[in-house]
Amino acid sequence: MVILDGGLSNALEDRGHDLSDALWSARLLRDAPSEIAAVHRAYYEAGAMVATTASYQASVVGFERAGVERAEAERLITGSVRIALAVRDEFDDRLVAASVGPYGAMLADGSEYRGRYGVSSQVLRDFHGPRLELLANAGPDLLAVETIPDTDEADVLVELLRELDFPAWFSYSIEGDHTRAGQPLTEAFAIPAIDQVVAVGINCCKPTDVQAAVQTAVAASGKPAIAYPNHGESWDAVARKWVGNGEGPATFAPTWVEAGATYIGGCCRVGPDDIRALAAGVA
Repeated sequence: MVILDGGLSNALEDRGHDLSDALWSARLLRDAPSEIAAVHRAYYEAGAMVATTASYQASVVGFERAGVERAEAERLITGSVRIALAVRDEFDDRLVAASVGPYGAMLADGSEYRGRYGVSSQVLRDFHGPRLELLANAGPDLLAVETIPDTDEADVLVELLRELDFPAWFSYSIEGDHTRAGQPLTEAFAIPAIDQVVAVGINCCKPTDVQAAVQTAVAASGKPAIAYPNHGESWDAVARKWVGNGEGPATFAPTWVEAGATYIGGCCRVGPDDIRALAAGVA
């Protein structure tokens, strides 16, 4: 069993940071990198075996829109890996996964929860390809291709992963038994069943959707499953805040493991205390 970390943004907000702009947590790669390091450290200390970098919303085009020149944007993106690696080296037997968020995350309009962006596969390829290369060349242990809402985007990313030939996990954002864009999970989970992908699964979804999705992921992909849902709240893209109530992953983890999950953790609103409870509960 591999215990993952929890949400980066909520942990940074808990430390007093305002992440309401379009760069989200990626802004702190420029403004407060030591705070990102502190969150990685907190998750490792809580029992996480993997730190996921602050590159989910980091892209050259996103930084350029914020007035950052290309060379500096590229330095910040690769810096997300360097920050995590430096903290990893303070511990034994830990890993760093470089986060690769969807195209919709760069748009900062909630479309990573909808997919079907209305752009061509070439646009998606031009967006993802250089960033994948930057992150892989920075030396993480693997890539975390995550919160993918759409099989159209998955097709592009899987082709790029084959070409890059670098280990990755591949995780969809889902609603029930479909991707956020509405495609059946039985079809979606078969797409990333390539040699470079070490685990297939879901993240940034409701905890109650995980068990059935994990079973489908294992059956459709033949890969180990990965599961790291949200705390259970819903994201209001207009108000840019989480609403509702939820529960941490420790409550549900035994059923995920029974269903076939090998990598488990949390996403938005899941913090170090939740990961500590998760690690203790599956030890």
